[in-house]
Amino acid sequence: MRKIRLFIASSLDGYIARASGDVDWLFTDSDYGYDQFFAQIDTLIMGNKTYQQILGFGEYPYKGKESFVFSNSLAGTKDNNVEFVGGNLEEFIHKLRNMKGGDIWLVGGGQTIHYFLKYGSIDELILSIHPIILGKGIPLIVNDPNLETALNLKDVIRYNSGLLQVFYDLKIKPADLGRSGNG
Repeated sequence: MRKIRLFIASSLDGYIARASGDVDWLFTDSDYGYDQFFAQIDTLIMGNKTYQQILGFGEYPYKGKESFVFSNSLAGTKDNNVEFVGGNLEEFIHKLRNMKGGDIWLVGGGQTIHYFLKYGSIDELILSIHPIILGKGIPLIVNDPNLETALNLKDVIRYNSGLLQVFYDLKIKPADLGRSGNG
């Protein structure tokens, strides 16, 4: 079964973007393991807000990778870069995981990450923590007491820039062990 991996950056206070969606604060002096990670995946999933933000950066950066965007209003349509999906997302995720291929990158954003955490659909979290406090913005984790999830630390890389990259496997909550997948 293919793994779903969340490879994402956040500020020290847990924001993945400014409230406007801007990520101008991200370090760009190094790839911070991105190229190695990108070579291991062949499919991307993201929310529509994240997709629209990426389009604002210029040319779509993930050409050659199968890309899906969660959007109920655009479900069933495609553009030059992605296929839009909606409806029963649990069923879609289950089918995607069981198809042949490399790992799946959960790109973001906040609402999509919340959905995947809620249904226990993230296998690995690679978090690049930038040494900056934004004070407000789009949170990595939405405040939801039902999202309690144990993490197993696999590795930490410290960069000279002050960026910390932490690698976690997500553990299944005991209550989830008997789940039938109908969340």
